[in-house]
Order: sequence, then structure tokens, then C-alpha cells
Amino acid sequence: QGPVCTNLGLKPGQRLTIKGKIAPNAKSFVMNLGKDATLLGLHFNPRFDAHGDVNTIVCNSKKVEEWGAEHRETVFPFQKGGTVEITFGVNQNDVTVHLPGHQFTFPNRLNLSVFDYFDTQGDFTLQSLSWE
Repeated sequence: QGPVCTNLGLKPGQRLTIKGKIAPNAKSFVMNLGKDATLLGLHFNPRFDAHGDVNTIVCNSKKVEEWGAEHRETVFPFQKGGTVEITFGVNQNDVTVHLPGHQFTFPNRLNLSVFDYFDTQGDFTLQSLSWE
């Protein structure tokens, strides 16, 4: 478990930018964005080799203990041992995930009006976090 941020107050039209380093022997890492640890609007999980997935980004949402349907992105712009910048853009109905050379949207299934919570887990070291 990496740093946990609360009271972010991210609203539609705002962006959260994460910069960090991926472990040289990374299997997977996670970034969670939501209301708190039990209500996750976006569970962002790049998997180098974990849970049967290879070089796949798996996204989901979680309401208390209930996970939604997994969404998979096959574009995988991450390198073990590399650094990466990821931006999450909060919109009214979804979150736009900006990756190096690729972007996609994930629906705001929980209809969160504010994203207050962010954490990272797994084979990732957070270097900086900024929002606007």
C-alpha cells in the first residue's frame, strides 16, 4: 500500500496527474479513485502478469464489497522499471484516463459528484501527485 489521499475534492472538469516509477520486477499495480476506500469509482489495475492477465489494464468499480464488471484495455504503454505519468480527468458521467500515447474513458457507475479518495498499491512508487 502506497500513500492514501483523502479530501481531494475532485469535481467534473478537474484532473488528477500521477507521476511515479514502476518496479523493475513489477507484476501489477493499482490506483483507486473514489469517495473513500469502500466506494471506488475507478479501480485502475495495469497487469504485467497477474490474475491470468498479461500486459492488460483492468478497470472496475467497487461499491462496499461488490465489484462491477471488469473493463479491459489491451493498449499497454507501461515498462517495468520505467517512469510513467497518468492523468485522470473527471467528467460528469465518466473518468478519462490519459496514458502515454493512449486514452480511454471509464463510466462513473456510482454517480459520484466528487472524488475525494486516491490510493496506490502494488509495484509502483508514487513520485508526485497534482490536480487542477
